[in-house]
Amino acid sequence: MGYKVKFWGVRGSIACPSPDHMAYGGNTSCVEVSVGEHVFILDAGTGIRALGRDLMRRQVTSATLLLTHTHWDHINGFPFFAPAFSADFRLRIMAGHLSGKPGGIRAVLANQMENPTFPVPLSAMHGTVSFDDIAAGDTLTFAPGAVVRTAPLNHPNGSTAYRIEYGGVSACYVTDTEHVPGQPDQNILRLIDGADLVVYDCTYTDDEFPAKVGWGHSTWQEGVRLCQAAGAKRLVIFHHDPDHDDTFMARIEEEARKLFPGTIVARDGMELLMG
Repeated sequence: MGYKVKFWGVRGSIACPSPDHMAYGGNTSCVEVSVGEHVFILDAGTGIRALGRDLMRRQVTSATLLLTHTHWDHINGFPFFAPAFSADFRLRIMAGHLSGKPGGIRAVLANQMENPTFPVPLSAMHGTVSFDDIAAGDTLTFAPGAVVRTAPLNHPNGSTAYRIEYGGVSACYVTDTEHVPGQPDQNILRLIDGADLVVYDCTYTDDEFPAKVGWGHSTWQEGVRLCQAAGAKRLVIFHHDPDHDDTFMARIEEEARKLFPGTIVARDGMELLMG
């Protein structure tokens, strides 16, 4: 197997399955990156449920879950990730925004699955589940030959971006983050430098952004500007606002491609083969 990226959830804030969100999808953030024999899962929004079922169908027995942060739309699919309930499955969970905080990532996920908010506790997951709190900025290595670089993002309560390198191919996952107009984020520019693919937080448009300052998100136009400045090859527009229906998203895709040819608006179920 080479390098594959598949989108299982592309929406931000809240899942919104409806007739107005059929073309682009309504599940929240979850992206699978398969490199060699290793499966990375980026975030655990509602899209992770369908991913879990697919991993079981494919008889995949291990994966690494890389969490950007732990706001609801990025973790509320986790209790429905079926492979973790199987004794034969190994899941390594990593996060970069909770280092030094009591209990770290394990405590957050466990609390989500406690009464009165959820009836099935974390202890019901009979797979081999491990938890690692890293620091945003760390570089991680995985066999066979995968390197994951990380960077801190500008988001309430913190968030971590990831760059997965394998076989001379690189894809970056950069969400959730808020830019400062006219001041490109240097952490992001370093991370996405020359990347083959950049999945970026394009929740808003530049016109919408002034009313959303402080909410922790960016725009598709800023994604274009960053990719152009960093010499990245391809932009994927991601983390769609729930209020942006299919018609709105199609218009964004058309406008973005005029500025940065090859730009794609992420869709649930979309698969990209890299390299």
